[in-house]
Amino acid sequence: MSPTLTLSKEKLAESYRYCEHVAKTQAKNFYYSFLTLPPERKAAMCAIYAFMRYSDDVSDEAAVNLSKEEEMREWRTALERAFEGDYGDSLILPAFHDTVKKHHIPQHYFHELIDGTEMDLTITRYETFDDLYLYCYRVASIVGFVCIHVWGFDEANSKTLEYAEACGLAFQLTNILRDVKEDIERDRVYLPQEDLRRFGVTEEQLRSGVVEENLRALIKFEAGRANEYYRQANLLLPLVSPAGRSTLRIMIQIYRGILTSIERNNYNVYEKRARVSTPRKLGIVAGAWLQSRLGGKERRA
Repeated sequence: MSPTLTLSKEKLAESYRYCEHVAKTQAKNFYYSFLTLPPERKAAMCAIYAFMRYSDDVSDEAAVNLSKEEEMREWRTALERAFEGDYGDSLILPAFHDTVKKHHIPQHYFHELIDGTEMDLTITRYETFDDLYLYCYRVASIVGFVCIHVWGFDEANSKTLEYAEACGLAFQLTNILRDVKEDIERDRVYLPQEDLRRFGVTEEQLRSGVVEENLRALIKFEAGRANEYYRQANLLLPLVSPAGRSTLRIMIQIYRGILTSIERNNYNVYEKRARVSTPRKLGIVAGAWLQSRLGGKERRA
């Protein structure tokens, strides 16, 4: 008898409860967007988030007994076993695998995600935007592909995956701009080296936190890139099923709100961390929920 058949309903329910706990306590921006989903899809998104959160933690947190590379190899092996129905003692993998099966999510997406998190083990600088693009694609655009499988989407439209890819890039570029200060403290620079040279920004300046016009100009330039990806992300809305459209709208508004915070602070990402307040997030959720009930039409641009 395969391991899948021996998994009890109680163990599966326990796994889903644990994943929801992880999402509720750690997801912050993402969890707010889950609130408008039907219960089954909300549970699925929590399971997906818990998997991705753990993958990210393995690459970010200090290893104890094993090297980070060894831990990532073990996690990849655990993923392969999970796809065969062997979950070991993981509280995440049963719900995760159940979600992948229910929503017909291609398994290779998760290997690509791990490929992206593994990049953080060896790469601390990106020479060109094309180099950074690959990283963002793996750790963020892939997430977009997974999400639209849970929500439902127009598979016949060739633009759907293109817009989902852009959405992930918009979110990841926003994260990079928000976290410039924290990243340089960890000796990481995600801003492309070619762009630093273009605007005359040195790593010493990034470390010092002295915000001069050249650094503001660099951040403004990268924000402009992100805004173009947000424009494309908005075009994804009508291609996602009504059940998931509010969730996508909330995600876009919250992440775009972080970028707006950076813009309003005159591109100074050192003075204070760009964020969207909790009351504002709740307002976005309420507005998205109300619009979904009123049947509001999506803007095409």
